[in-house]
Amino acid sequence: MRNNVKSIGLIGLGMVAGVAASFQFSAIAQKVTAAPLPLEELRQLSDVFGLIKSDYVETVDDKKLLTEAISGMVSSLDPHSVYLDKKAFREMRETVAGKFVGIGVEVGLEEGYIKVVSPIEDTPAFKAGIKAGDLITRIDGTLIKGMSLDESVKKMRGEPRSKVSVTISRKDEDKPLVFNITREEIRVQSVKAKIVEPGYAWLRISQFQEPTVDDMAKKVAALYQQDPHIKGLVLDLRNDPGGVVPGAIGVSAAFLPKDSVIVSTNGQLLTSKETFYGRQEFYAPRAKADPLAKLPAALKDVPMVVLVNAGSASASEIVAGALQDYKRATIMGQQTFGKGSVQTLRQLTADTAVKLTTARYYTPKNRAIQARGITPDLLVDETAEGDGLNRLRVREADLQKHLGNDKDPQGEAKRDALEDEQRIAALAKKYKPVEFGSKDDFQLAQALNHFKGLPVQLSKADAKAEAKPANDVGESKPDTQPKPETPLKPDTKSK
Repeated sequence: MRNNVKSIGLIGLGMVAGVAASFQFSAIAQKVTAAPLPLEELRQLSDVFGLIKSDYVETVDDKKLLTEAISGMVSSLDPHSVYLDKKAFREMRETVAGKFVGIGVEVGLEEGYIKVVSPIEDTPAFKAGIKAGDLITRIDGTLIKGMSLDESVKKMRGEPRSKVSVTISRKDEDKPLVFNITREEIRVQSVKAKIVEPGYAWLRISQFQEPTVDDMAKKVAALYQQDPHIKGLVLDLRNDPGGVVPGAIGVSAAFLPKDSVIVSTNGQLLTSKETFYGRQEFYAPRAKADPLAKLPAALKDVPMVVLVNAGSASASEIVAGALQDYKRATIMGQQTFGKGSVQTLRQLTADTAVKLTTARYYTPKNRAIQARGITPDLLVDETAEGDGLNRLRVREADLQKHLGNDKDPQGEAKRDALEDEQRIAALAKKYKPVEFGSKDDFQLAQALNHFKGLPVQLSKADAKAEAKPANDVGESKPDTQPKPETPLKPDTKSK
C-alpha cells in the first residue's frame, strides 16, 4: 500500500465557525521512499490485534480497530497530522472549494449557546427568517447548551435536500421559535470590503480558499471605483485560520513588487524545499488570465495596516510575515497563532487520506513562524479595556506535541503567568464577540488613528511598546528583495 499512496495537496490550519480543515497547494505526485519495516514492532501490533479479537469483552469490528490504529499513529506526531475518514475528507474538500452543505449561518459561542453572527444572504437560513443575534438552543430537538461549536456545526451540516429543525431564542419573542430548514450547498464569501471613512478602506479575509484571490481582486477594484483616492487600507486577518497557500501568495503579491519572494519551505523531501514568488504560476496556475493584472496601480503604494490576533494562523501568517519583512505594512494587534508548518494530503483510498506535516514555512527574511507567530509592530488590545476574548485563545506553542521552531527554539510564544491572569480576568468579564469592521471595532479605530497620525492606544499588557510614527506605514521599502538563506515550500467553519 505504501507505494500506492498519492500526494494530492498541502493543507493549512482551517478552524472557522462551523467547518474544519483546509487545503494547501495543488497536487504533486510524490514517490514514497521504501524503508525497512520494523518487523518486531509490527508483530506486536498483530499480537495486540489478535488479543482484542479473542479476549475483549465483546466483538470489535476489524475495520474499526485498524482505522483507530492508523488514526492514533498519525495523531501522535503533532497536532496537525491526522487521518481523515470518508466524512472528514469530504468536508475538507468542501472547505477548500469555499462551499459546504448546511443551512447558511455564521456562528459563534455565547453563554453556552450558539449565537448567529449573521445569516449568509440567499441561503436557507436567510430565507427562513433567522436573524443576527438569534441564539440556537436546540438542533433536531437536542439541547446544545455546553456542546462545542464544532459539534453543533456538524449537527447543522448534512446531505443536500435533507431537513434539520433549529430552535431559536430571540430577544423580542416570548417563546422559542422553531425553523424546519432544508439544507443546501452554501458558497462562502471569504472576502469582505468597504469604505469605513472617506479615504480609508477595510478589506477582510476570513479564510483563504480557492476563490479568494479572484474575490479580493473584485472587491479591491470596487473599492477604488467607489473612492479612487484611498489614503489608507486596513487588511483584516483577525481570526483567519489560514487556508490554501496560493491564496496567501496572491493576496501578498497584490501589495508587493512583482516577483517578490512570498514564502519558502523546508522539509525532508526534495519537493519540500521550495521558494514561492508573487507570480501567477504560484497563485493562479490554472487561470487563463492573471486575476491581479487589472488591480489599480495605487494598490502597490497605499499605506497599509494589517490587523492580526491569536486566531490568525497559517496562511494568514504567511501574508503578515511577508508584508512585515518588506516593511510594506504596519502589523497591528496581538501575537499570531504560530502555525508555521506545512501539511501534505496523501490520499489512501478514494474516500480517505492522511494529512501529514511535511515541512516548515519561512518568511522572505527566513524567519520561522512555527510555535512563535508574527509579533505585531504595534501591540493593540481587542478592546479599550483589554484584550477581550482574544485572551481566551491558545496558540500553537501551547498545544501538546507541537513541532518546534528550528530557528529559535527558545523563542516559542507559550502562555506565561501574566497571560494566565489576563485569561482569568477575561473569563470573569464575559466579553462579547467583536463585530469586525463595525463602528465598535476598537482595533480598526486604532488603525485609522495610525493612518491619520493620531495617538494609538497600545496594549495594556505591554507597557514597553512604543508607537511608530504614522508616516512609517508603507514608505520604507527595501531596494532589493530579501532572499532566504536556504532554498526552502509553503503551507486552510459556516453551517
